[in-house]
Formats: sequence, C-alpha cells, structure tokens
Amino acid sequence: QVQLVESGGGLVQAGGSLRLSCEASGRIFSTNAMGWYRQAPGKQRELVAAITSGGSTNYVDFVKGRFTISRDNAKNTVYLQMNSLKPEDTAVYYCNADPPYRATIGRSSTPYWGQGTQVTVSS
Repeated sequence: QVQLVESGGGLVQAGGSLRLSCEASGRIFSTNAMGWYRQAPGKQRELVAAITSGGSTNYVDFVKGRFTISRDNAKNTVYLQMNSLKPEDTAVYYCNADPPYRATIGRSSTPYWGQGTQVTVSS
C-alpha cells in the first residue's frame, strides 16, 4: 500500500515554531531521497527541503537557517522543524520522495500526494 501521511501543522504567530511529521510507506521511503514541499494559495507547489537516504540535506534559500529536515529510516518518517516562521510560510505542506513518487495506472503514471498539513502563520 502506498501512503503519505503528514501531520503537525497548525496556526502559529510569526516567530513561532512547528514540527511537521510524515509517515511514508516503504515503497516511497525506502532508499529514496525525501522532500518537503509546500503550496500557497494561487501558487505552484514547490520543494523547500530535501534529504537523501544517507542524511545529506538541501534547502531553498528562503528557508535556510530556519527549517531543518530530518528522517528516521527505521520508522519511515521524515520531519520538518520550522523555526522563526513568517506569514509568507503559510501554505499546505506535503512530503514526498524527491522527485515525487509516481503511481502507475495502466500505461501512464501520475504523481501521488498525501493530504498535506496546513500551516498558517499570523502576523
């Protein structure tokens, strides 16, 4: 069974912190790099942080120094610690493999996403 279950979002004031968690099925998690993506209203989904199976990390510039991605390979779980949150961080946050896992349907494939978790940062 393929699954991605994100949790940990919520409403927080600017400057606050949240820790997101994502439990992934082994088919997705296994030896893949994993990432946290976000999608703000009216904008495209974007990758903000990624971590390889060996623990190497990469971040987009606007979250560097504020967000930390980590993974627990024994639990098939990836985390995103978000500190010094800003109103512009408001979005639905998703985890997935990097690049995103694609579910095969017949002869085609489509990206598979979980339900995401809403993060709202008030000013």
